Amino acid sequence: MNNVIFTPLHFSRGKALKNRILLAPLTAEQSNEDGTASQDDFDWIETCARAGYSMVMTCAAHVMENGKAFHKQLGIYDDKHEPGLRQIANIIRAHGGLSSVQLHHAGMRAQFNGDLPNLGPSEIEEYNTRAMTLQEVEELREAFIGAALRAERAGFDGVELHGAFGWVLTQFLSPTLNRRTDRYGGSVENRTRLISEIIDGIRARCRADFQIGVRLSFERYGQTFEDIYHICEILVEKQQIDYLDLVPWDVKKTVESGPFKGQKVLDVFSRLTGTSVKIGTSGKVMDVPTLMSVFEHGLDFIMIGRSAILNKDFINQIKIDPDYISPKTPVTKNYLKQQGLGDAFIKYLDNWKGFVE
Repeated sequence: MNNVIFTPLHFSRGKALKNRILLAPLTAEQSNEDGTASQDDFDWIETCARAGYSMVMTCAAHVMENGKAFHKQLGIYDDKHEPGLRQIANIIRAHGGLSSVQLHHAGMRAQFNGDLPNLGPSEIEEYNTRAMTLQEVEELREAFIGAALRAERAGFDGVELHGAFGWVLTQFLSPTLNRRTDRYGGSVENRTRLISEIIDGIRARCRADFQIGVRLSFERYGQTFEDIYHICEILVEKQQIDYLDLVPWDVKKTVESGPFKGQKVLDVFSRLTGTSVKIGTSGKVMDVPTLMSVFEHGLDFIMIGRSAILNKDFINQIKIDPDYISPKTPVTKNYLKQQGLGDAFIKYLDNWKGFVE
């Protein structure tokens, strides 16, 4: 086992990670109906924090009531959410990990707004989406910044902006979903403006050592690999964030089109390393050789999701067994309970094809 995995990783702000393996933000649909954290949330976070992940990140927490994407989604848009968030942060700290809240708004993909149209950068009929006014874009920006302040008050070490998988920040980044003609649309710099202003607002209003990450994906929703890569370059150059969390779905993936066609995504991601902004990735890391390949390409950290679900002792397993492979799916509901998952989380996973027996 390469010792780099278990060496600390120092950010330019805040505390260092005790190792290079972080818990990915995992949707669980197990919070209370009003978005407050539930006992299942506390129990799952404790399982993961105890397992030794250097950063434990919450599931996506929506920053406005109209941005909810999942049944029983964690919320961070109201002061009523703060006590539960504080308890989560306390649990993570007690086990020696850094804590982060993933900040999220579903935009045009919101599910719970009744007959009201969803809000997004542009009018999209198939998603029943109305284009945000300039004032509403500014309100969205303030909601993300306000959520970061709430996370800070609750005791978290930082936040991650969810700009992946087609949620609202993705929608603003997309050259096809964002058809605006004002300062938030058009050029790649304009499409990146909302994320940049959120980051600047958090930097200005949260403490100096508060950590900020950004999650970006490279597929679907009108995105091209080269466009998102250019956005990564913009964010890295400004050095206002502490890390980029890049999610290609599969770390073994090869770029299929454009100027990077034929290149391994890890080879491309490695070009972003070497600055104060740390670079990490995730995607189908089910065995030690795949995990090691991320570090062999010079990346700084890895996010573990599916393997964390399938074995609550994943980190210790890879320490002692260089040939370790995560359990094959499907697995039984009873097995998942033994890994620390509650009934609501297991019910959600039942929607994943081939995951639950």
